[in-house]
Amino acid sequence: MDKLANQQLDQYIDYLRHEKRVSPRTSAAYQRDLERLADYCADQRVHQWSAIDNLLARRWLGNLHQKGLSGSSIQRMLSSARSYFRWLVREHHATGNPFDALKAPRKPRKLPDTLDIDAVQQLVSIEGDDVLTIRDRAILELFYSSGLRLSELTGLDITDIDIHAGEARVTGKGSKTRIVPVGQAARSAIQRWLASRPQLANLNELAMFVSRRGTRLGVRSVEKRLKHWAARQGLDRNVHPHMLRHSFASHILESSGDLRAIQELLGHKNISTTQIYTHLDFQHLAKVYDKAHPRAKRKRD
Repeated sequence: MDKLANQQLDQYIDYLRHEKRVSPRTSAAYQRDLERLADYCADQRVHQWSAIDNLLARRWLGNLHQKGLSGSSIQRMLSSARSYFRWLVREHHATGNPFDALKAPRKPRKLPDTLDIDAVQQLVSIEGDDVLTIRDRAILELFYSSGLRLSELTGLDITDIDIHAGEARVTGKGSKTRIVPVGQAARSAIQRWLASRPQLANLNELAMFVSRRGTRLGVRSVEKRLKHWAARQGLDRNVHPHMLRHSFASHILESSGDLRAIQELLGHKNISTTQIYTHLDFQHLAKVYDKAHPRAKRKRD
């Protein structure tokens, strides 16, 4: 790029830092992406931003594919170019945005990690009479019983759970409240915890789950306790709270096939978010098919 083009890029980075107030890390990422675009344009003997047309933009996108960049990296670089050209048009340095019509490849959707039923049973079946073990058993059982998010579990108050009705009132994303069922195993563990809770809880503390200090248990503490118990119970995996939520959804779908019900239980706004569990269920069905269908088995030589 020529001197003028470099000045325009510098002005844009200043705009991001001082007017848009983006973080230094984000502005540095924009600058790296746009400098890579500038290098490509220079190789194509294009030395001004305003000279980039839709054909050149498409060739650049194809070049990123050929270099083997991941879909997420290409998406980020395309977003950087698109945002930059919006600024150039607004500042009258360009007449159009050649990147607006381009679409980056979709990122492959990563299937959530789950535990099978036996592994969940192994995890939640912790034994002990000390107050922390009793508390942690209730936490693990409730995670799996009701498919809660980590923030939803730590946000629970003692008034949010109705043991006799087997229900919990949960505040999810966007401060939306939903009612979720609490299974018998979780109810028993919670009742035992409520009997022991006064040993830890400060006076007038409403949090369902409290720390050694008697105050509401934080999300990091729950994560650490879950990793502790996963190791103690012999699970050779990186177990995290959301894995129990995923396992809950996958196991319910496997048994019922009712995606709409799972959407309600998980508190998903859109059914498309819940549909990822159909891929997990299909994986299970495919394994059953491979083992059971007479025409799926490979003949031995």
